[in-house]
Amino acid sequence: MIIGLPKEIKSFENRVGLTPASVQSLIQAGHSVWVEQDAGVGSGFSNDAYTAVGAELVPTAEKAWSAEMVVKVKEPLPAEYGYFRDDLLLFTYLHLAAESDLTAALVTAGTTGIAYETVQLAGGRLPLLQPMSEVAGRMSVQVGAHYLEKTQGGKGILMGGVPGTDTAHVVIVGGGIAGTHAAKMAVGLGARVTMLDINIERLRQLDDLFGGRVNLAMSNSYNLARYVADADVLIGAVLIPGASAPKLVSEEMVKQMSAGSVVVDIAIDQGGCIETIDRVTYHNDPVYTKHGVLHYSVGNMPGAVARTSTIALTNATLPYALKLAKSGVRAIQNDSALALGLNTFGGRVVHEEVASSLGYEALSLDDVLAQIA
Repeated sequence: MIIGLPKEIKSFENRVGLTPASVQSLIQAGHSVWVEQDAGVGSGFSNDAYTAVGAELVPTAEKAWSAEMVVKVKEPLPAEYGYFRDDLLLFTYLHLAAESDLTAALVTAGTTGIAYETVQLAGGRLPLLQPMSEVAGRMSVQVGAHYLEKTQGGKGILMGGVPGTDTAHVVIVGGGIAGTHAAKMAVGLGARVTMLDINIERLRQLDDLFGGRVNLAMSNSYNLARYVADADVLIGAVLIPGASAPKLVSEEMVKQMSAGSVVVDIAIDQGGCIETIDRVTYHNDPVYTKHGVLHYSVGNMPGAVARTSTIALTNATLPYALKLAKSGVRAIQNDSALALGLNTFGGRVVHEEVASSLGYEALSLDDVLAQIA
């Protein structure tokens, strides 16, 4: 199969869908890889690094997109919709529940879209979302610490304080991968940390993990209102695979936060879980103020640490990319996790949560399997 690797065009996105090591693995498996010129530069991978392992360097995005399968990082932007076609297999983050125009473009073109974020293992783990959730979770605390500085408009609080002063209170809504890694960073910096989750079993696991260093509470409207009001940094880390994030933190709750507090919504790619997050921001202008509270809602947080993020992501995606390169969409027949990643096929939406979020009638996975058998 011919695999295309276009350069990411989202503002301040420096990640790339395949490292030279990943490309070498694909070529050793008998495939060809077309790499758009400078696709890897933002992550520290030169053009020569790709050609040295056997990739063909192509001068335009159009050429890279003309491959049989395209591997990316971020969801395609409108400037890329014209590259969609019915014989294209697209493997990338899609976040379609928050992207109605992108969904319509994929459906109209008949493109087969497999989304990293909905590939799901038995037990619910999301192996291709996990590495970026780890990065975003850890970054959220760095961001919060930075914007608490008075020169950035914050309260002027040092996250871990010093002897004789109060430490910052970091409140994390959601105890999944992103929330857990946020808590690890916040605890490491010496902050006072509260985590809320709706799953009592998960709270028990977190209690074992943190050994009493994190205050754990059930996520309900009463507890949310109480802890949000006291938060110096509020981190939204709620995820329902494929679906829009629920708005758990209301505007009224945010109004109760003291001036100069910071809100970071990791769930912004799925629409955000904090009501006052009403826009996606970018790394060049990441923060806006509402009700005296700083709001950070960058949709590609890991893009700021592109080399770390690219390597972490491709470590996870490569085994699935190899399966798709070998068998195309038929790879889902023998991989139930990959099958759950199928979002669009044959002009239809397949993933039930995406379809429900956007008002489509879902094509069943059984019907897809029957068509490709």
